[in-house]
Amino acid sequence: MLSTNKTYRAPPNSGEVVLGRTLLTLLDEACDRFPNPRALNQFTDTGWQPLSNHELRTAAAELALGLLDLELEAGDCIALLMHSDVNFCIADMGSLLAGLVNVPIDVTQTIEHIIFILQHTQAKALIISNLELLAQIIPYLENVTHVQTIIVADVPQEWHQQHDTGMKVFSLEEIRSQGRAKNSELTVNELQSKIIADDLATIIYIPGITGEPQGVMLTHENLSANALAMFTGIPNLGFGSQEVILSFLPLTHVLARVFIYGHINYGHSIYFSNSNRVLKHLKEVKPTIFATVPLLLEKVYAKLIEAGEKSQTQSKKVTENRVSLPLRFPSTWKGKTALATLREATIKLSRTGRTLKAHLLSPHNAISARQFYLPLSQSMMKWAVKLAQKYELGKTPKHQDALMLKVADSFIFSQWRAVFGGNIKYLLSGGAALKPEIVNLFAAAGIKILQGYGLTETSSAVACNRSQFNRPGTVGVPIAGVEVTLAEDGEILTRSPYITQGYYKNTAATQQLIDAQGWLHTGDLGEFTSEGFLKITGLKKSRFKLSTGKYVTPQPIESKLEKSPLIAHAVTVGADCKFCSMLIFPDVENLHQQALLSGIDLPTEDLLQHPCIIALYQALVDEANCHLPHWSTVKRFQLINYSLTVENGMLTSTQEVNRGKILRVFTQVINAMYEEKRVQRAGGVTIEKVNDLCPENQTFSCPTFAQSLNS
Repeated sequence: MLSTNKTYRAPPNSGEVVLGRTLLTLLDEACDRFPNPRALNQFTDTGWQPLSNHELRTAAAELALGLLDLELEAGDCIALLMHSDVNFCIADMGSLLAGLVNVPIDVTQTIEHIIFILQHTQAKALIISNLELLAQIIPYLENVTHVQTIIVADVPQEWHQQHDTGMKVFSLEEIRSQGRAKNSELTVNELQSKIIADDLATIIYIPGITGEPQGVMLTHENLSANALAMFTGIPNLGFGSQEVILSFLPLTHVLARVFIYGHINYGHSIYFSNSNRVLKHLKEVKPTIFATVPLLLEKVYAKLIEAGEKSQTQSKKVTENRVSLPLRFPSTWKGKTALATLREATIKLSRTGRTLKAHLLSPHNAISARQFYLPLSQSMMKWAVKLAQKYELGKTPKHQDALMLKVADSFIFSQWRAVFGGNIKYLLSGGAALKPEIVNLFAAAGIKILQGYGLTETSSAVACNRSQFNRPGTVGVPIAGVEVTLAEDGEILTRSPYITQGYYKNTAATQQLIDAQGWLHTGDLGEFTSEGFLKITGLKKSRFKLSTGKYVTPQPIESKLEKSPLIAHAVTVGADCKFCSMLIFPDVENLHQQALLSGIDLPTEDLLQHPCIIALYQALVDEANCHLPHWSTVKRFQLINYSLTVENGMLTSTQEVNRGKILRVFTQVINAMYEEKRVQRAGGVTIEKVNDLCPENQTFSCPTFAQSLNS
């Protein structure tokens, strides 16, 4: 049931609905309209290696024709176990041109999940990034019955097949070489003519409730139309090499992949980085558009706040080694106006930056000069942070604050922008919620953060901030073609041409996801502001996202732990955080009996803090973590002496955990688990000491098969 009859749609002139397009036509259009010799750029030990969009189209054609020589047929599945780079784009476009359904697999998945996906899709071929990844999964490929061919993207020059897999193993270049001989405009046109917008393009696996991955089916039109709706809604977005993109998010996830399709269509220059090099590459590439997840922005924000909260004693130490930076006045600041402006600014700054005042008014400095050097002090940073924290996106600052923002922009904010390369026009954030204070602070510094909301099942974006439709704490307004409404309980429902055909080989789950009226039930709770902006207020479903953008399904690990007689309930937390934690509610009676066997007789509260007891529960958590990708494992936990019951509202009438109430009641406990300096294991006692204190305690070792790939 809907809560109201009101349906929210995109505002006028905020994007276009473009249907009937295959993903291949997006590349064709770019080649014809915006030829770019540096469309794709791969980082190597010798520097950036460019690939033009024409070369990408040629490489895709060669691969497609080579794949079809391997007795693959249209509609067959081909798995991509690949890093997010140029080779992924070639494999993606090449397999789509061949009429295949590609199945990207996250390289941080567990080996057993990779094998499950290969079996579930009956993939006939596997393209893998390198021999190192291949070596890790080879011992388990005997459990795969349909894969006939393995293609390795990066191989040494003197490479030859070194593994006896019982399958055909080729390099990517070998397959392209086979297709190169057949490549012609006629053959490529013939392949394209067989592909229509409604064809299934990809199956993207996400965590399922039972613990097994669940495949989301998306068509060419789902993905192409979503990308175009987003990109046409961004004002002043340039074409061709006018826009420079730094991409580091995994292309196995729908968010980054749809962005890449849009950038390819607009002919942009895309540079592929990774999480280890992204900060270095931001300064090197100087992108105009950068898509990220909240975690990176949270880290930068934390560093800025930390710098602004340094004590005055630390400030004096910093001042001894000041950094001189060039200060350029805006062209509008001339003569007496500039002098008056700076004098007014120094009055405001005198409380926190007397060094600045002395410098500006010194007779040795010509105030009217176009450029001079300003010593940065800690007090100035503190002042700038406080000023930025007062800023509210969407509201015009008061005259005095506006003046101070101009001063801070020249002194401090330009250095903040330099972290992102200095040329950022749009900073796109998705995958999880971003705190409003972060959006406001960066906005004060002239860094526009456009936050969005969507699911894999909606081909990425449902709503996003853009242009004047940008408010902190919201995910903006619906993109073109999307309808959004709210159910009676506040669940966000959406309907659009971009929603999935359903879950692969799972009709029952598909029927639960999409109702008879075509509304997709997101499992997220929300509300609309008076201005029509969507806010995410909570979770109806148990599945949530980390600030890294990764999905976490808590039921598998919780059910494993609750099988132990020592645990009454286990509740996984971590939505919008960088890792998972857990609230563990012990079965106190059974725990006391277990403790007595170890010679420990203490009151309950003291017992829950005893190193041997914490180590005992750590072993249970380690065992439950096994079979989970490393990013969804529980890193920290807290033992809580509390009974969850229907009477106190912590359990529903069906004995299910009331997650919303638990999150509210134990907010302080949860926040404490995310303190940076918290020591988790054994209550701060070293592992060696625990082993001495508790010799009977057992540790758990997870087999390689159940662990994430070492990618």
